[in-house]
Amino acid sequence: MNDVERAKIVLQILNKTYPNISVPLNSRNVFTLLISVLLSAQCTDVNVNNVTKNIYPKYFKPEHFQKLGRKKIEKLIKKIGIFRIKAKSIYNLSKILINKHKSKVPKSFEELEKLPGVGHKTASVVMSQGFGYPAFPVDTHIHRLAQRWGLTNGKSVIQTEIDLKRLFPKKSWNKLHLQIIYYGRDFCKARDCYGITCKICTSCYPKRKKPVKTKKA
Repeated sequence: MNDVERAKIVLQILNKTYPNISVPLNSRNVFTLLISVLLSAQCTDVNVNNVTKNIYPKYFKPEHFQKLGRKKIEKLIKKIGIFRIKAKSIYNLSKILINKHKSKVPKSFEELEKLPGVGHKTASVVMSQGFGYPAFPVDTHIHRLAQRWGLTNGKSVIQTEIDLKRLFPKKSWNKLHLQIIYYGRDFCKARDCYGITCKICTSCYPKRKKPVKTKKA
């Protein structure tokens, strides 16, 4: 079985398992989506949602966060990992959006990735979930699962993104990256499946007996 055949199996199982999918991070607009994705680095979506539910009813524009200042932003997000660094990024990107983009989140990878704290993965999520642009955000979890399922060689998240875009139809990307995340959480956990128990792993590699080792991003 080659990677194209495995990709078809993966897509079939994921579409059957998750015919409808919701965005895991809560947001009020594209700007708050950007903030939530930035906050989710090294942090669970559940934790981010628990923190932002008390923020977004009152603060949901770049002007709000600029007026708050770094120290007050820190207090609002202190339950989230590396909150001081994230608070600095939120404050600075808010100022940039006000001064350079008329308080609007830019609709291009190039401009998004120029913002403080915004890497390619964060930009991809915003382009996909915020603007509906075909994108395939790859985090460490998707990187690990793509290796387990034989869809990439695991050299880097960049290579994994290229491989997944090659294997799956463009129209499926926005939904598919979320389906993979949910499936990983529910069925193909790092310290549970080990590449030998879930339906996707057993379907793609029916003869696999030993736990598969994946390369870190």
